[in-house]
Amino acid sequence: MSTPLYQLKAEFFKTLGHPVRIRVLELLSTREHAVSEMLAEIGVEPAHLSQQLAVLRRSNLVVARREGSGVYYSLTDPQVSELLAVARGILSGVLAGQAELLADLRATTSEPSTPA
Repeated sequence: MSTPLYQLKAEFFKTLGHPVRIRVLELLSTREHAVSEMLAEIGVEPAHLSQQLAVLRRSNLVVARREGSGVYYSLTDPQVSELLAVARGILSGVLAGQAELLADLRATTSEPSTPA
């Protein structure tokens, strides 16, 4: 029996559920990067980055190629960049809504209360 699509989607989003993996995908959305470049940008230990890259490779979100002594990573599908952009848009809307609620809350707490 095949795995239901909703379960596959859940596994996909679990793969995205780590800040280092998201940062790697964001970097790779612009262009191919060497591991050394990503280390400098992300600021994690090499072993930790390697572990997160392995998760992304197993999920077929990134592909590695070796050139000399360097290893370069790129996205397997440009739609990953689009997904990150959509997520950014959704978060912007959510945060804007929260900012409006906070502003409303501050405005109502600064007004003198009237007895009932």
